[in-house]
Amino acid sequence: MYNSSLLDEAYDLCEEGEYALALEYYDLVLYKEPNNFTALINKGVTLQNLGKNRKAIKCYDAALKLEDNNIDALVNKGSALHTLGKYHEAIDCYDKAMKVEPKYAVAMVYKGLSLGELGRLKEAIKCFNASLRIDKKYNIALDNKTLALELLKENTRLKPKLHKSGKK
Repeated sequence: MYNSSLLDEAYDLCEEGEYALALEYYDLVLYKEPNNFTALINKGVTLQNLGKNRKAIKCYDAALKLEDNNIDALVNKGSALHTLGKYHEAIDCYDKAMKVEPKYAVAMVYKGLSLGELGRLKEAIKCFNASLRIDKKYNIALDNKTLALELLKENTRLKPKLHKSGKK
């Protein structure tokens, strides 16, 4: 019960933007219960909010040692990896999450974002479309699908110009 109230307090602190203080609460919980799954995940999210993605990944890895197929840990780890520019590793996390829950719109969108960063726009659009089949009003999917389509159109327009200018 003690740890539960600490977790609640840490969550409330995060909601108020008091991330550093929230981390202290999560650390207290983890000191008493090193394998507290909720504390590990929430500490990871809090670290991400502070821009400490490498430390966040360590929390997600610890959580994944406890539950290797946990969707939250996989998607959050993927998000942290994406922020660090490790797009292939992020995609691996999203793929694992979608093996557990094939119709998980968030994992599909995030995979699309990582694919987009790699310049694989057609594959990214497929991910955004798959996500929109699950949640038609998912703004992240809608906005990024639009952006990816514009970039794809722009790339096809640029190629002939580049080709023509090379002949001169």
